[in-house]
Amino acid sequence: MSASVSSENVRVRPRLMRHSTQRKLVDGILLGIPLIIMFIFIIGPFLWTLSTSLKFEHHITVRPVYLIPPEITFSNYIHAWNTLNFNALFINSFIVSSLSMVFVVIISVLVSYALTRFRFVGRDATLLVMLGTQFLPTSMLIIPLFLIFLQLGLFNTLTSVILAVITFQFPYNTVLMRGFMSGIPVEIEEAAMIDGCSRLQSIAHVVLPILVPGMIAAGSFAFVSAWREFLFTRMFITDVSRHTLSVGLSFMLNEFRVAFGYIAAGCMIAILPPVLVFCYIQRFLVTGLASGAVKG
Repeated sequence: MSASVSSENVRVRPRLMRHSTQRKLVDGILLGIPLIIMFIFIIGPFLWTLSTSLKFEHHITVRPVYLIPPEITFSNYIHAWNTLNFNALFINSFIVSSLSMVFVVIISVLVSYALTRFRFVGRDATLLVMLGTQFLPTSMLIIPLFLIFLQLGLFNTLTSVILAVITFQFPYNTVLMRGFMSGIPVEIEEAAMIDGCSRLQSIAHVVLPILVPGMIAAGSFAFVSAWREFLFTRMFITDVSRHTLSVGLSFMLNEFRVAFGYIAAGCMIAILPPVLVFCYIQRFLVTGLASGAVKG
């Protein structure tokens, strides 16, 4: 009897193993196909732009289309750099992006600390208002901001763009930082204050070191958003020497001719800094996003 049962188990076990392997294969295919499609939609335009930037003009418009350039040229990059004065555009974009990032992170940390550590009337309403601002299109506030900057004497300055970017970026980053801040135990700060630290000292020496991944996540969002900002720069700055990269690229469109190679090369140059920044901070970014998403 026992021998028959054991022999039956021996026959059933390979069958179960085959069934488990087939199920894993089907699950992998069902999950892999959407991921492949998403990858193509995300990386496809980037690769197409890179390919176009390395082609001669007569290879871009020819039929059939060359996915891989038959001849590689860097003349488009040289022409784009010399024509648009990329040195000034890069400096302006870096000033706007870096200052916006710094102030957005500082404001987000302080506001999120107040929302998580203090109890006051309207705390939940404040958070809802911050979330509600993300549903407002930026174009709605162009005229009011234009009038405010004009009266303050900030029109046609990079300061106007920086203030506009900070205004629209800090609510979202505050919500992100609040989720990360709520995961820090209050007892750590209380212990520091018992040892003689003030509240500001406990924030600087206890809270901020723990918040580094969250601050990097918030700062990266602010930097990338400011780097690609177009509308504010186009509306608030008329001096060409103060334009940023996103606005400078728009001047590559000619009334009678569209130079696809030059535009593609300019786009590749413009996206290089955010890509390098992301490659460096991506390990902190994943930690910050995960912590901010599951806490609070």
